[in-house]
Amino acid sequence: MHRVAVLALDDFSTLDLGVPGQVFWAAHDHGPLYEVVTCSPGGRPVRSQAGYSVLPDHDLSVLATADTVVVPGIHSGTPLEQGTLDEEVRAALRGVAGRARLISICTGAFVLAAAGLLDGRPATTHWRDAADFRALFPRVRLDPDVLFIDDGDVLTSAGVAAGIDLCLHVIRRDHGSDVANRTARRCVTPPFREGGQAQYIERPLPDPAATSTAPTRAWMLEHLEEPVNLAALAAHARMSVRTFTRRFREETGLSPARWLAGQRIAHARHLLETTDLPVGAIAGKAGFGSAVSLRQHLHAAVGVSPLVYRQTFRTPAGVG
Repeated sequence: MHRVAVLALDDFSTLDLGVPGQVFWAAHDHGPLYEVVTCSPGGRPVRSQAGYSVLPDHDLSVLATADTVVVPGIHSGTPLEQGTLDEEVRAALRGVAGRARLISICTGAFVLAAAGLLDGRPATTHWRDAADFRALFPRVRLDPDVLFIDDGDVLTSAGVAAGIDLCLHVIRRDHGSDVANRTARRCVTPPFREGGQAQYIERPLPDPAATSTAPTRAWMLEHLEEPVNLAALAAHARMSVRTFTRRFREETGLSPARWLAGQRIAHARHLLETTDLPVGAIAGKAGFGSAVSLRQHLHAAVGVSPLVYRQTFRTPAGVG
């Protein structure tokens, strides 16, 4: 199994600490894919702001056995206040860098940055902490506007629920979209929010007095194979193009075109994993029109061709 070690530090974010264990555990319906362990400096209890402490089963030595290391967010401490890190923790993290995959959730990015592991790399954190992060770590290429950033062996996410998105992204990267989607259903959470989606959505819940774009988004999902344009989508929503575009971005954090492209890619990936359909047929069903177009979009999204993707993530017959 792939071992995920979660590093718990004092004043940890309660949801951030629980997310990796819950999400990676939820993938067990597909076989023993991940083992999640939790550690702290000296194996000592760590406290939260929620009025309780936790006692991890391991000390920092377990990080040396991990394939992935997750650093949850913290609410206080020298990484946030001074940009420094306890030398024991710093040495442990630097010791696994380059061998294990490193993931931070929310202000866990301050911990990785304080260890010197984000210098010169793209990263994100909670949008409210962006100014402080930039002041402490000017060498990090911070993008506070996205849900998460995948930089290969180092991945960072925004706050709270974005940690769930990042863990699902990792499962999708490791085992394909079918496993990730089923894991999301078990966790009762949306299966796909792309990393480039805006962190701060102005209207996460539609104004009851206003018209939502949700019915049109549902229609788009049911008609992915059909060519559509912005004017037709606005007409379906019974709005002007300007109002529809503005409200769509307020409700999803993305433009209609970018949101639709992401859904089409997700559908194409699912078909590549779970069917024997030719690539051209999948391109048609996903709304890309041609195999060439699908190949270009898929390569831009995940860096491989449809055939390589299928070979990598194809669900074996009788599994799932």
